[in-house]
Amino acid sequence: MQPQKRQASRRDFMRYSAAAGAAGAGYWVAGGVPLKASAAANEQLQIACCGVNGKGRSDVENASKFGKIHAVCDVDRKFLDLSARFNKTDNKFTDYREMLDKLGDQVDVVTVSTPDHTHAVILAKALKMGKHCYGQKPLTKSIWEAREIQKLAKEAGVVTQMGNQYTAYEPMRKAAYQLRNGQVGKVKEVHVWTNRPVWPQGEARGPEKPVPAELDWEAWIGPAPMRPYADGYHTFKWRGWWDFGTGALGDMACHTCNLPFMGLNMRDPTAVVAETSGHDHDSYPAKSKIKFDFPELDGRAPFTFYWYDGTNLPPEDLYAEFVKPGKDGKAKSLNASGCLIVGDKGTMYAAGDYANDGIELSEGLDWLEVDYPKPPGAPELGHVQEFYEAIHDPKNKKAVSNFVDYAGPLTETILLGNLAVWKGEPVKWDAATITPDDPSLMAIVKPTYREGYSL
Repeated sequence: MQPQKRQASRRDFMRYSAAAGAAGAGYWVAGGVPLKASAAANEQLQIACCGVNGKGRSDVENASKFGKIHAVCDVDRKFLDLSARFNKTDNKFTDYREMLDKLGDQVDVVTVSTPDHTHAVILAKALKMGKHCYGQKPLTKSIWEAREIQKLAKEAGVVTQMGNQYTAYEPMRKAAYQLRNGQVGKVKEVHVWTNRPVWPQGEARGPEKPVPAELDWEAWIGPAPMRPYADGYHTFKWRGWWDFGTGALGDMACHTCNLPFMGLNMRDPTAVVAETSGHDHDSYPAKSKIKFDFPELDGRAPFTFYWYDGTNLPPEDLYAEFVKPGKDGKAKSLNASGCLIVGDKGTMYAAGDYANDGIELSEGLDWLEVDYPKPPGAPELGHVQEFYEAIHDPKNKKAVSNFVDYAGPLTETILLGNLAVWKGEPVKWDAATITPDDPSLMAIVKPTYREGYSL
């Protein structure tokens, strides 16, 4: 039997990362040709950034390579002040509404890197003002929000992009188009797993504590139901709470499902069911397994998608050939996160959160030669570059993970799994009307906002 065919490796990923570093130093790696230096100050895009810590810190840094950071917004004044000083702006706010109301006519682009529950309300306000928008994944906290943001983006006619940054990872794109062209034959199953959550889930709320002096708790809560401040929310642990986050599924699936979504048009499932470690409908469960049913779509065969988080993994027989001992006699271990795409001709294994630890085929398969849309440069920065290139040249350039065609449908697909997690029983789904068979689940599909917040 032939050895497994590896298309991309960790070495490739490091090469792309090195290219990103070169780009950050002032040269864009795109076919080896550097782009011209930044335009004069009066020609620069003016950018307002919401959320400047955590992932927001790198989002602000990336945005600064393509325009001027005109304003920053963060509920934590400690991070806000630091970002304002670093980006040399006096325009700093803890409430995005105040920022956009005061500076909206001075801003071209809005980035959103806040907790999940505030994505939609910020994006909606910015889109209605005609701003180009870059929003972190998942695009929204709820399915209804994702559908509404798609509508607003289409109406606004602006350039949009979600921050599932390795959509611009070239080996992943190529593999997706190979799947489209029958690389593993007719796909029957997709299995995706993650090592998340790496934050607490399935726990009770902590005791009330005084709000830290630097934190605008009212703005942090935003559209969610008000609750007392306690440990376990700000700055990172909010992901594990139903009111604020979307659990391990929402956090990582927009990355780990990128390959099958792009390759298989993985949208509009009709049913979903979950097994979990149990939860109280306040905090997400510590681990879960979720099964999605996808019908035939535009000639693509029906298939089943399985999601695993916590310590759950796919059945060992599905990945055994990818971890068997090599020529050195040493067995390999399954990556902590990854994707298996099982067809009637063989299997594709993409290791890592972004398929960045190597993409392999089962024995006996050869890689297909395919055409695919080439990204402009190194993965994360190339993804951002696609967004800004589309702003400057909308007739000829397009951000792949735009809200209307890609990010919105991907987010809808992913978040459906949380309906089954909430219910603990099978859920049937009408994607056209975003309606579950159980009316009580509409509270998860479409949240109720606090007064002062709306789409």
